[in-house]
This record gives sequence, structure tokens and C-alpha cells, in this order.
Amino acid sequence: MQDFFMNCATVLQKYGFSYLRGAGTTLLLALVGTFFGCLIGFAVGALQTIPIDKQRDPAWKRVLLKILHIFLRCYVELFRGTPMIVQAVFIYYGLLQVFGIKMGMWQAGFFIVSINTGAYMAETVRGGIVSIDPGQTEGAKAIGMNHWQTMLHVILPQALRNIVPQIGNNYIINVKDTSVMFIIGFTEFFASHRYIVGINNKYFPSAVIEMAGYLLMTLIASGILRLVEKGMDGS
Repeated sequence: MQDFFMNCATVLQKYGFSYLRGAGTTLLLALVGTFFGCLIGFAVGALQTIPIDKQRDPAWKRVLLKILHIFLRCYVELFRGTPMIVQAVFIYYGLLQVFGIKMGMWQAGFFIVSINTGAYMAETVRGGIVSIDPGQTEGAKAIGMNHWQTMLHVILPQALRNIVPQIGNNYIINVKDTSVMFIIGFTEFFASHRYIVGINNKYFPSAVIEMAGYLLMTLIASGILRLVEKGMDGS
């Protein structure tokens, strides 16, 4: 047991900078992806809740809204129903081969994590909006607010408290799931582990360091999330 911990210490001492650089890439990718994913999720979630009034809306508007709802539902189901590693391969390699669209590694990484997170956040936002008492929407419309004014000033501020925990959860999930980005050449935390193991063949000591690193990053994120929730709850 003592020899094992000595091996871990030796690996960490020799390759500590590689681990830190990989962890930094992981955190940056997860943070940026979660941020833009939340923006996408809020937009898609709000669009999904636009009501279709069969009596007041003209036929063309009802048709457009129906097509929009179907398109957004397909987006959500597609990216929630397929693994991120498959999405990464399709977007980074597939778009180039099939459509001739070339994306840089960082551009593709941010895009993949963002649209994946956006699909999950869209359902969270939609659920948060639906959970608000319909009387709130009716009251806002009664004083002359349109759909977007109602969302911005009445519904979303109330739904935000229920949505914030899921934002934190998605960030924590992204910290771990960005490990699949090695498939498009990212040298993130997990890719650093693969590189180091390839050099010294000390798989288990490096895996323990990797596990401890992911656990530390997620525990810190969980602690910050709890502080944010406590601040939102007030005294």
C-alpha cells in the first residue's frame, strides 16, 4: 500500500503540470459550454411554451408555431437521446466529410457541449415555466403584457429558483462528460491521463489521481451551488 501511494506521488510530482493543464481545459470547456447551453435552453424552453390560440391566431401563425414546436422537440430529443461522444464525432468529422464544413477543435468543443447542454436545459426551463400557476400568465395578459413580457417579468423570475439547481447539475455533468472530447483531439483532463499512461504505463496510480481530480472539481462546484441556492432562499 505504501509503495502504491509512493507511485501516485511520483506520477503527480513528475506530471503535475500536465494534469493541471488538462483540468484547466476541462473547466473552461464545461464553464463556457454550460453558459451558452443555458442561453440556448432558456430560448428553446420559452419558445416551446408559446401558446397556440386556435380562436385568435390566424392560420399561418398556428402553422408556423406548430412547425417550430416540432423542430424544437426534434432538437431536444436528438441531443438528449444520443451520447455526446457520437455527437462530437458527427459534428467534428461528419460535417467536414459530408458538407465540407470545417470547425476548429475549440470551436467544435464549445459548440458540442453547448448544444448538448441546451437540449437538457430546454426541458428544465419548460418544466419550470409550466410549473408556475397559470393564473400568473392570465393576470399578466389581463394588464396588456405579451408572451415575451410575461416570460421576462413574471414567469422566469419565479421559475428561476427551480431552474438554478439544474444549471449547477448540468455544469457538474459537463465537467465529467467533457472527457469524451479526446475523440476530437482535446487534451483535457482525461486525455492527459491517457497521455501520461502511454508514457509510463502506470495506469492505476494515474487513474486514482484522475478520479481525485474530478471529485475535487465536482465537490467545489457543488459547494458553490449550495451557497448560491442559500443566497436565493434569503434569511
